[in-house]
Amino acid sequence: MKAIVIHEYGPPDVLRYEDVPDPVPRQGEVRIKVHAATVNRVLDVSLRAGREQYRGPVLPLIPGVDCAGIVDAVGSHVSRWRVGDRVSAAGIMPLQICTEDGSGYDGPQGMMGIKRPGGFAELVAVPACAGVAIPQNLDFHRAAVVMRHVPTAWNLLMRVAELKYGETVLIMGAGGNLGSIGIQIAKNVIGARVIAAAGSDERATLGKKLGADHGINYATHNIYDEVMKITGGKGVDVLYDNIANPAVLPVAFRAIGMDGRLVTAGAHAGPNVSIDFSHLYHKRITIKGRPGYTPSDLPHCLEAAAEGKVIPQIERVLPLSRAADAHRMVEAHEGQGKIVLDPTLG
Repeated sequence: MKAIVIHEYGPPDVLRYEDVPDPVPRQGEVRIKVHAATVNRVLDVSLRAGREQYRGPVLPLIPGVDCAGIVDAVGSHVSRWRVGDRVSAAGIMPLQICTEDGSGYDGPQGMMGIKRPGGFAELVAVPACAGVAIPQNLDFHRAAVVMRHVPTAWNLLMRVAELKYGETVLIMGAGGNLGSIGIQIAKNVIGARVIAAAGSDERATLGKKLGADHGINYATHNIYDEVMKITGGKGVDVLYDNIANPAVLPVAFRAIGMDGRLVTAGAHAGPNVSIDFSHLYHKRITIKGRPGYTPSDLPHCLEAAAEGKVIPQIERVLPLSRAADAHRMVEAHEGQGKIVLDPTLG
């Protein structure tokens, strides 16, 4: 099969498109014919550049922390999946042989594309317990993006912030992947009042197109003043931030109201940010950081996308052979959507 292989860390050109042996599914595993895998700034681009070695990757490595496609082979002791099933997989999973539902497994775990071969390949073998069925009316490209970002946003808003119907949430980074997904979950799934904030009129407008009730360009307007106008001086119930912009977040923090919550799973513009501690305790604010997701939420995330409640933003779809170009695009700018690699295109 063809795959992208990293033999050494460095610039995008170290991503080699080459022939490697087809993976053979072990006991309790399935093999996926990959139709989509997303390109991620940290877990793919930063990893390739050699900045994520603390995660323990071992070279040579096939990267790609998610995938979506069709089951084309099953290992022994697998009855849940059949050849031809539509399936997605992402993130942390068992590294050794386990039962098809993962029960009783207490061995090492790791992320695909870091600790085990990833999705930047025509074929990839994963534990059967890591697979999630893709609804028929959801295409592979969007399914891969859903698996990468929707579960994290879902977890932050549903479980960590416990955002409720009718509450007000301020979504920072409205034009980014987690921001755009957060807007849609908050509005279309939970029924909250949504304020989208971004660093340009274009991105703030995108937030409103995705369903936000209000949009704020924090590069031209004071975000605290604007939120106070919108909320009648009350402030927001939830501040959802995955950027940690040291110039903007301290101002946005002051817009959190009584018993408000700040939730986060990212800090690529920080990580150090100062906040007003008197506002923290006077307003009884809770701050929670929690990356990752709850596995039982994955089917709900895919179903929400299939129903059109969450529409992942895709900037470009490229052949797998152009992985190096995809990395250059991600490094060059913050796009308003994901770049997806499709091995079936070459």
